[in-house]
Amino acid sequence: MTKIGYIVGSLSSTSINRALVEAMTRLAPEGVELVEIPIKDLPFYSQDLEADFPQVARDFKQAIADVDGVLIATPEYSRSIPGVLKNAFDWSTRPYGEMSFSGKPVAIIGASGGPISTAAAQQHLRAIMGHFNAIVMGQPEGMIQATPGLISEDREITNEGTREFLTGYLAAFVALIERVEKAYA
Repeated sequence: MTKIGYIVGSLSSTSINRALVEAMTRLAPEGVELVEIPIKDLPFYSQDLEADFPQVARDFKQAIADVDGVLIATPEYSRSIPGVLKNAFDWSTRPYGEMSFSGKPVAIIGASGGPISTAAAQQHLRAIMGHFNAIVMGQPEGMIQATPGLISEDREITNEGTREFLTGYLAAFVALIERVEKAYA
């Protein structure tokens, strides 16, 4: 069983990116499970908290360690990633020298109503993940234009072309995870 953790970079109850990833869980290939790695309860990162490292931050780091790869669904806020997502990544690097994403396969996706979707945020996120020594999937890139009705209330992708793309996207990520596992076996 391949276990993929997903992080949604939005706290909104109506998040397009949460709906996207929840729909993707239905498209996962056989033998693949997608599980959420929550970030909403992480406190704002401060070095002052490191002396008594918060349990929620320990749980977050352990959740990353427990999966074979991480799928990050990022919205785009002001041409970059949301602060809540950056905050989670800051916790993932602490304590110093314990980078949770080092060597971890990562796929980046995002949905937005705009025609370029979350392209700018994804580029910033790729730079961050590069610094973390993550193994980021280069292709296919997952920039989804979330048109009205694309994702139904019951989390089904209604557009056949988008459904096929997302199925292939997940298959490509699983292939990356398998290559990384083989290389490090």
